[in-house]
Amino acid sequence: MTDTLTPVLTDNWDADRSWTLDSYQAHGGYDALRIALGMDQDDVITAVKDSGLRGRGGAGFPTGMKWGFIPQDNPKPKYLVVNADESEPGTCKDIPLMMASPHTLVEGVIISAYAIRANHAFIYVRGEVLHVIRRLQRAVQEAYLAGHLGRNIHGSGYDLELVVHAGAGAYICGEETALLDSLEGRRGQPRLRPPFPAVAGLYAAPTVINNVESIASVPAIINNGAEWFAGLGTEKSKGFVIYSLSGHVTRPGQYEAPLGITLRELIDLAGGIREGHELKFWTPGGSSTPLLTDEHLDVPLDYEAVGAAGSMLGTRALQIFDDTTCVVRAVLRWTEFYKHESCGKCTPCREGTWWLVQTLARLERGEGTEADLELLLDQCDNILGRAFCALGDGATSPITSSIQYFRDEYIAHFEHGGCPFDHAASTLFAPAGAHA
Repeated sequence: MTDTLTPVLTDNWDADRSWTLDSYQAHGGYDALRIALGMDQDDVITAVKDSGLRGRGGAGFPTGMKWGFIPQDNPKPKYLVVNADESEPGTCKDIPLMMASPHTLVEGVIISAYAIRANHAFIYVRGEVLHVIRRLQRAVQEAYLAGHLGRNIHGSGYDLELVVHAGAGAYICGEETALLDSLEGRRGQPRLRPPFPAVAGLYAAPTVINNVESIASVPAIINNGAEWFAGLGTEKSKGFVIYSLSGHVTRPGQYEAPLGITLRELIDLAGGIREGHELKFWTPGGSSTPLLTDEHLDVPLDYEAVGAAGSMLGTRALQIFDDTTCVVRAVLRWTEFYKHESCGKCTPCREGTWWLVQTLARLERGEGTEADLELLLDQCDNILGRAFCALGDGATSPITSSIQYFRDEYIAHFEHGGCPFDHAASTLFAPAGAHA
């Protein structure tokens, strides 16, 4: 089973002091940079396009195509911004990558910035992860000292300044235009589009915004070739990705594998569901994606197959919940998070998430009726597609999908006058009147 793994981004994580420049270069680090600097910028963009690399931050938009949108005839400076504001509940791939091998990201930044002809780049990091910020800052310092950053990089005539920027601690800043506002020193709130960042992004100049894993994948593409990368994964979802398994598995952690692997295979690699229990539900891409159940164990984990199953691959944050979990309580906790993190800019999200929490909390306490389920779905319908950004839509996903698959469990709450789970006994339906 282990031959299904493809350690590329994670290949050097077990090396001694893998985060240092010496260790990274001992494993071939910065070889891709020298190759890229000998190529024409457009050829680098073409290589990324031909590889089929899609954005690893959730949307899955083709990375090379996004780079190609930058208008090179625009006289303003071009900027590259790396979205390292990893705040989605259950998502834990970018932070381990930046901790274990920050130079993988730094090298990717230099190559990507060179391709789009940017002379300034920013890594916007979630402000709460101070240890990651410090490690990135040291890696950037090492890169400057080694001549990988700064003026006339390796005699190529190309200049690049790279800044590690600590965010102010807001989930909404993971949305790319809110990130730009925060980077400019303003309150992080989504911008109206158009204009899109490629035309008027950071400081109203052409800007490319990519996720950490997207940029970190670029050196491997340049080193090994676009055909090699395109040979992994599925027909429309190319390459390898990091899957984050958390929750009720024996060995939670990061598993790097080609797109198209199934949850059944990943759970086998993770040692199975914890002993004595069975899979109940799971999220394929974090808590803002519609949840799936054990009937979806063999769905290929790529953008198309997961979409056809009624969910989204998102950030590949696979949160695994076994039969001891109350789905209503789990969904309520997620919804409380979205209510708290709403930036308040638009009414559907600001007011809607508040009302979702009120209705869900009443149902979880066993004080609701079946009519409240219809009210809950109606509230979701009034948010979906009407919010200013995707936060509102994401808040509705676990609610509507959980009612779709576990309507009986919602009903059981108000039939029993509270949560029907006896968590001590790890059973689904305890005797009437039992409360968790």
